[in-house]
Amino acid sequence: MESERLAKNFLGHLRTITRHRLLVMHYCFRLGLYWQGLTHDLSKYSPEEFLPGVKYYQGFRSPNDAERRDLGYSTAWMHHKGRNKHHLEYWTDYRIGEKPGTMYGVKMPLRYVLEMFCDRIAASRVYNGDQYTDDMPLNYFLKGKAGGLIHPETGAFLEKCLRLLAKYGEDRTFRFLRWYHRTHSSY
Repeated sequence: MESERLAKNFLGHLRTITRHRLLVMHYCFRLGLYWQGLTHDLSKYSPEEFLPGVKYYQGFRSPNDAERRDLGYSTAWMHHKGRNKHHLEYWTDYRIGEKPGTMYGVKMPLRYVLEMFCDRIAASRVYNGDQYTDDMPLNYFLKGKAGGLIHPETGAFLEKCLRLLAKYGEDRTFRFLRWYHRTHSSY
């Protein structure tokens, strides 16, 4: 029955996004990013994002992928990326001068790259469950390489953070990044 499936999807999606938010909050707090931890991904509870999330909920990956397969694009993602500064797509613009009109990545502020780092760990943990390992966020990043839209310095710094996580684990990596955030204004 369709109503039973939607009720199950509603609860599953609500649990998934809430678990993800709580993990990101935990990680952001470890870095001293308290406001970002509290406000991370609040737009996922808006009707524009939540309703497609329920409709396309699968439990093992983002519902945006299923919506993309169905429609050719994701309305939820289009809404989400323009409201959340921890996504590289928020930091894109059109070039002027050389190659006018083409998109390029703008260098992200340090605090949003750190939030993106936390977001990638949390997403990997949520979707991989007990199979999660600290190299999964790096492997996911390397597989996509951000579609060429990420600013080269932003991409290099994020990759460095993910490599630290893969090599040294969460505790050592978060200690280093907390220190780095306190002592550096950029990367």
